[in-house]
Formats: sequence, structure tokens, C-alpha cells
Amino acid sequence: MKKTSIILFLMVILVPLVSYSQPSINDPFFDQVSYRGAFDDQDDWTSGWANWDPQNTNYPVTTQTISGEITSNTTWTNDNVYLLQGFVYVVNGVTLTIQPGTIIRGDKNSKGTLIIERGAKLIAQGTASEPIVFTSNQSAGSRNYGDWGGVIICGNAKINVPGGEAQIEGGPRSYYGGTNDNDNSGILKYLRIEFPGIPFQPDKEINGLTMGGVGKNTTIDYIQVSYSGDDAYEWFGGCVNAKHLITLGSWDDDFDTDYGFSGMIQYAVALREPNIADVSGSNAFESDNDASGSTNTPQTSAVFSNISIFGPKKHASTTINSNYKRAMHLRRNTGIDIYNSIFIGWQDGLMIDGSACESNSNNSILNIKYVTMAAMAGNYFATASGSTFDIHSWFLTTSFNNDTLSSYAPLLIRDPYNYSNPDFRLHSNSPLLNNSGFVGINENDFSGINVSLYPNPVNDILNIHFQNNVDKASVQILDIMGRILYNEVLFDINNDLIINTASLPSGTYIIRVINSNDLLQKSFIKL
Repeated sequence: MKKTSIILFLMVILVPLVSYSQPSINDPFFDQVSYRGAFDDQDDWTSGWANWDPQNTNYPVTTQTISGEITSNTTWTNDNVYLLQGFVYVVNGVTLTIQPGTIIRGDKNSKGTLIIERGAKLIAQGTASEPIVFTSNQSAGSRNYGDWGGVIICGNAKINVPGGEAQIEGGPRSYYGGTNDNDNSGILKYLRIEFPGIPFQPDKEINGLTMGGVGKNTTIDYIQVSYSGDDAYEWFGGCVNAKHLITLGSWDDDFDTDYGFSGMIQYAVALREPNIADVSGSNAFESDNDASGSTNTPQTSAVFSNISIFGPKKHASTTINSNYKRAMHLRRNTGIDIYNSIFIGWQDGLMIDGSACESNSNNSILNIKYVTMAAMAGNYFATASGSTFDIHSWFLTTSFNNDTLSSYAPLLIRDPYNYSNPDFRLHSNSPLLNNSGFVGINENDFSGINVSLYPNPVNDILNIHFQNNVDKASVQILDIMGRILYNEVLFDINNDLIINTASLPSGTYIIRVINSNDLLQKSFIKL
């Protein structure tokens, strides 16, 4: 076999790449999909269980009233309709099981609320055809924001409050927080929460679904919160993960994270209505480390991916409530990450608020990557008072792969603002379909091919050293999203291939070598 030395010049236009600073985006929890936003062009995961008109849905009358404490294992059956009266506590050591298709209505006068205390469990596992429904006890046509309290889950996972525990907001007696990040508060799946959310006092509210110190062994999947009188979802610390979340017509924030929340969320959609917003300022995302912006640990470091936010401003001419503020208000030393997402139709786009968050952004603690903002009515980038931080330049850093559009029409989303039956899926030619930032390529070695790469990281010249002879192989170069940038079939390889990498932008790449029997993949970093 002859000795082969080949110079490969990459005469292609390369999409800028990103090397993620937080490995959690590669966590097996995430489906490594190719699209931005919560939907592709095929699967409507809201179909069959979501309700886009809970105001006019006729629910049966209640048959049982529940109040006080639940002190022994209990099952609520779908042949009854339950009325929550006042604060209903599931106490430590007790499991409440709710059958698929069960309806639970909250009393308006006493602000009925279900609280799962530390050490208790809620097993509310509906199905797509038989979701579990928490809703108002008011009749169809007369329901309103805050008709009842909501669902509160308190767990034993870490929070960053001094002492490690805190009393849950909104008035219940219950405490949350502890040391067990693997805590399990149960299963919530295929579940709707309609017309909840009560601001009992300023900044002390019950939300649609409140999660305090909830651990990662809890299941949160396929949840819809509609017309909440405060936030739809709020996480106070903990590390619970969630998928397939819907918010419809929230009053305040859609997704609120604080007190050290470090969970992962994938596939969430928010649809806003133009006339209702909270005097405190309504945002899609609001995120703090804690109320004072301290350096307490664990730091809020939630990772959101594949989120579709449809704000209140459907058209440029749509008049919206003056209390609408920002698609993302990131403040008080948060270290949140947002990837592969779209934000459409808000007053303002992004505010990175405070020197701590500015520092977190510059140090890759706070990350926004592969995100599209479109059709913002005011400023795409809102600057906090006194700040000199250039949010615009930071967001549009080439390697972040973010972008802004004056209209959302070019994104080719089917019918997101059809309030009676929205369709959030993409058209088959949408530019969002192949525009995510997941790695999706794992390094594999097979015994038939054995190579080493040097130097790694590399500046201008990368050597691929074949440690055994290969008669014929396809040598490919891929970016971290799996796109093939170079592909050539080579023969009689028994020494080094020399690759000129000077034209590559900084980032992570894959060398793939394939012959008839084997495949090898190695990663390298271009400085």
C-alpha cells in the first residue's frame, strides 16, 4: 500500500457553530430535534386533550365536597365530580390518586386550592382521550381569572433560600425545600388547570401550577394552564423536569423561575390574548436567582428548549394592554438558558436586567442560542435604566445563531392565532424546521477503523492519523448539528490525512470515516 498524504481545502460556506458551555443541553432528557419552537410540521401534541374554549365548556355538577386535610391514601374516581373548598392539604406520607377523566372544580368563595405537601404524592395520570380537569365551579359563560386557587406541589429538593426551606407563597401553611434532588412528588400527566391563580397579596400569589422544591423524579408532562389570574407556571427552586406545557391567556407571566430552579423544560407553547395583563408587568419569561438577586446557591439555571411564544400582538395594528412588557425579562442574577425557541408578538423582546445578569451573559452562565424573535411592537432589546450593556450585539453574536424578524410571516407557522383552534405546526417549507442547535452526534469507535486526531484543539492544520490500513473509506466533516460539510471517497489510506482548517469558524466539529463494514466518529475543536 502506498503512503498517502492528502490536503483537503474546504471550499464551502459554513454555518457558524456554537460550543455549549452548559452540558445540560446534551442531557438525554432532551429529544435532539432539528427544529426551533415546540412543533414540527407533523405532530400536534396538543390534539385531543387541550381545550381552547374552557369558558364555554359545560362541566357536570359537583357530587362530593373536599376540604381540610387528606390524611390517608385516597383515590378520586371519574364517576364523581369533586369540589375543592378552601385549602385542601395532602399531608406527608399520603398519596392522592386521581383517575383519568376526573373533573375537579374549585370553589370561588373559599378559593379552593389543592396543596401536595412535602412527602406527599399526587398521582394524576390522565390520558390524551381522558385528561384530568381542574376548573372553575362557575357556570359556562361566567368563569373568570382567579375563580379558585390552583395546584401547589411542595417537595424536598434544594432551593437557595438560607436555611434550605421556605413557606410557599399565597397563604398555605406548607413549606418546601430540602436536600433530596431525587425527591418524587408524583405524576401529573394529561392534566388541565383552568381559571386558577389568586393574588392574595402583592407578590404572594397562588399560580396555576406552583412547584416549590420539586424533585427530578416527579413527572410533569402534557399540562395546560388556561386563564390563570397570576403566573401559569412558577418554579421555586427544585430540579423537576417537564415536557409539553401549554399556557393560554395568562394574566401575568407564562413561565416564572426563581430560588435556584435547575430543571429542564422541552416543548412548551404560550398563546396570549391582547386585552389582559398584570399591573406588575406581564412577560412570557421572568427569571430571578432570588428576590434580591443574591449569589445564593444553587443558582437558577433552568434549561428551556423548543419553546413557542405567541404574544398578544397578532398584527402590527393590534392594540394591547399597556401592562404587557417583555418576551424575556431576565434579572436578579439568573443563569437561565433558552435554546431552539421562537418569541413572537410582544411589546418588547429581551431585557437582561442588572449587572449580575450582564456578567452571567458575558461568562456563558446565562445563554440564549438558536432563538428567533419576530414582530416585536416596541424594542427588540430593552435596556435597563443606567445600563451600558449592548444586549443587541450580545444576542446577535454570530456563534449564538439568533435572529430577529420584523414579521413572523416568513416563519411559515400554520395558524397560531386562531384562538378557537390554533395550529402551531410549521409548514413543510418553514425555515424553522432545520435550524436547531442540538449536537445529535455521539462519538463512536469501531474496531475496524482506528484513527487519532492531532492537534486537538486545532488552529489551521488538523492531522488524521490512521493507525491501521484502510483500502477505501468515505471521509466526512460535519458540524455539530449533523450537517455534512465535506464528503470524499478516498483509497489506500495508510498514514496521515492533512486537513486545512483555517477557513472553519470556531466551534466543535466531527470527523466521520465510513467504509463497507465500520464507522468511526471523532470530535475536534477549532480555536
